[in-house]
Amino acid sequence: MEPKNRLNDNEAEVNSRIGQVRSRRPRFTDDHVTLAHGAGGKASAALVDSVFLDGYGNDVLAEMGDAGVVSLPELVDGARLAMSTDSYVVSPIQFPGGSIGELAVNGTVNDLAVSGAVPTAISAAFVIEEGLSVEVLRREVAAMRAAAEAAGVRIITGDTKVVARGAADQLFITTAGVGIVPAGRKLGAAQVQRGDKILLSGAIADHGMAVMMARGDLAIDAPIESDTRAVNHMVAALLEAAPNTRWMRDATRGGLGTVLNELAQATGLGVVVEDEAIRVHDMTRGACDMLGIDPLYVANEGTFVAIVPADEAEAALAAVQALPGGEEAGLVGRIVLEPASSVVLVTGFGGTRMVDMLVGDPLPRIC
Repeated sequence: MEPKNRLNDNEAEVNSRIGQVRSRRPRFTDDHVTLAHGAGGKASAALVDSVFLDGYGNDVLAEMGDAGVVSLPELVDGARLAMSTDSYVVSPIQFPGGSIGELAVNGTVNDLAVSGAVPTAISAAFVIEEGLSVEVLRREVAAMRAAAEAAGVRIITGDTKVVARGAADQLFITTAGVGIVPAGRKLGAAQVQRGDKILLSGAIADHGMAVMMARGDLAIDAPIESDTRAVNHMVAALLEAAPNTRWMRDATRGGLGTVLNELAQATGLGVVVEDEAIRVHDMTRGACDMLGIDPLYVANEGTFVAIVPADEAEAALAAVQALPGGEEAGLVGRIVLEPASSVVLVTGFGGTRMVDMLVGDPLPRIC
């Protein structure tokens, strides 16, 4: 659906200039790392671009995907290897709908899946604070095993370090995973085209708000549960139904708004999404409103975004909706030429507003 109020020439010129500014490489001018650098927004992008991309500098990292994909001569028939790694420092370590162990498995599985890979195996490294209850540790190990079995992967190696009391907050977990990208499968921002549709696999903002409620430092009592789940089965069904899928991303830190901005900047195209098509559960929206937080910027841990060709969009949607966790999937927008490198939200009243990348860190340590 086209926006109900068309941009006039002056607005189009302003938006064009904004797009040019947003497409520039982020500047990193800080002398010290802050919490904002871990939030997935502008500060995170500047840190990654200026420190890690400049420091490591290779074409695989430059793709900025959820997993790095490389070709290996040992793999058969042109298949490629995908590898991803992530660290989990969520506080508290147990929250409604999940825990740090489950999150650590699901997060790495999902990063591989949305990169087009079939997840195969993961590693798990633990940093344990002195004094942690062994019962708590066993509980998290059991949660990881259950999550791995549900995703169809194996935990095949790991490491454990214990640090002095106060040097960590109970338990930190780092997982790394590998998967195989079948021959001929190519996902990436370079594949995205004007007219493509945007598929969102479920409701947004549940995970971030569930963690906030679990901390107990807010005078809000809301029965919100995290959406943490492995999405690889949904992704596999989508790719079978829509084999020409262009791009996918796990909408974690920085939320849907930041993911869409990353897409717009990587492609140079415009992204238009419909506010009324984006599902936010009533309780979650209410909590966000009370805290003054936009749900578009709240992290998810079981929701992904896919860009699919218009003629495959309905089949892709039906495939995702048919599986557990995908019942609330929807087509929420489309790719356009203008405004370039920008995200536009069409409101329920027919107006439009620009959606920028997340600035700052309203929800620290949610994954």
